[in-house]
Amino acid sequence: MAENNQNAMAGSAPAKPKPAVPGAAKQAAPGAAKPATPGAANQAASGAAKPAAPGAANQAASGAAKPAAPGAANQAASGAAKPAVPGVAKQAASGAAKPAVSNSGVYKPPVERADSNPYKDSRISSVSAWFQERFYVMLPVIDYLKKKEVPKHRLSFWYYFGGLTLFFFLIQIITGLLLMQYYKPTEAEAFASFVFIQREISFGWLIRQLHAWSANLMVMMAFIHMFSTFFMKSYRKPRELMWVSGFVLLVLSLGFGFTGYLLPWNELAFFATQVGTETPKVAPGGAFLVNILRGGEEVSGETLTRMFSLHVVLLPGLLMLVLSAHLLLVQVLGTSAPIGYKESGMIKGYEKFFPTFLAKDAIGWIIGFGLLVYLAAVFPWGIGVKANALNPAPMGIKPEWYFWAQFQLLKDLKFEGGELVAIGLITVGAIVWLLVPFIDFKASREEKSPIFTMLGLIVLAFLLINTWRVFAEYGW
Repeated sequence: MAENNQNAMAGSAPAKPKPAVPGAAKQAAPGAAKPATPGAANQAASGAAKPAAPGAANQAASGAAKPAAPGAANQAASGAAKPAVPGVAKQAASGAAKPAVSNSGVYKPPVERADSNPYKDSRISSVSAWFQERFYVMLPVIDYLKKKEVPKHRLSFWYYFGGLTLFFFLIQIITGLLLMQYYKPTEAEAFASFVFIQREISFGWLIRQLHAWSANLMVMMAFIHMFSTFFMKSYRKPRELMWVSGFVLLVLSLGFGFTGYLLPWNELAFFATQVGTETPKVAPGGAFLVNILRGGEEVSGETLTRMFSLHVVLLPGLLMLVLSAHLLLVQVLGTSAPIGYKESGMIKGYEKFFPTFLAKDAIGWIIGFGLLVYLAAVFPWGIGVKANALNPAPMGIKPEWYFWAQFQLLKDLKFEGGELVAIGLITVGAIVWLLVPFIDFKASREEKSPIFTMLGLIVLAFLLINTWRVFAEYGW
């Protein structure tokens, strides 16, 4: 019984403190040092000090400094400066830029990135809130566009030619809709309505000139965009379908030029269409396709009607579908940088697609529109003479300039069967060009592929040299 009482009293008596181990570090509370006592954790009251058991370490009230135990390392209160330990490197304060060095030892300058959310401080108007409530499904798409970035490097200006191609296509749609209000696609009235638009309708001449020149500029921008994409190897994995859809868009654009060439129904357009539709007859199945396109054996009013339907119905519908897929792939997969630019530190930074890059794109559109108006006013296309199938073909019949290279190849192969050889070469070359992303394995591994670079230079030289040869012989 006495033993039990002694044990009970021992539980209420203050515990004897143990001597601090020399060299033990005491953890500092914010503003005060708390020594840890084994077996008894003393809590300090806010602003007041409680007396500790005899011999125990006293806990300091908030804001009061306590002497440290002998041999213990005192930790500084928050805000106090600590002397640096000799031989230990200090880390730089936040915000200091450190040059990154790759495993290969190449210096990489710091990359500039725009704010991840530049719209965080923007306010939503009542009109925006009204639309967001009803089109909330589009909000993730808009948020994604806000986060998309475009790399900045010395070849970044090539990115703007894709936007210029789209801009001139939009001009084609607007001016084409205006011309359709007065144009009559019949053999008897086509040329008369064409002249009426040019001479009688207010600013009709300007609309027609804008339509004609924007078609040429659209094809030119498409060719520039294609070759810039090719030489920067932007078709490489995972952007193969972007290249395929872009190639289809170029072919459809050429189809626009071919079908629209006959619509003025003047003498030059009539005989150029006759020559252009005669050549495919030598290919297997070509005669059948030509008869469908012409609507008979010869170019006639039926051909005009079919060309018009292709030009304003079928081709625009196909182009809008492929264009939607192409733009979707561009937004999802992003913009590609040339091979090796990221590893060698040649990318200067990134800018937001919306609104930064899009605003720069708009500046290019304004410049392009100024060029378009200048060409329409200073270098107008002529009206010509009404087509007559009974008249002999005039001298110097040739297609539009974007078909000159193929036209010259047909002229060069004058031997028997040469037209079929030329058609075969053009077809095989187009298929190889289409499949480049799937056969350029080095580019898919982010390695330079000089063989395909040489292939691109050969194709570009073929187009430029043959186009110049036609121009030198026939003029513009």
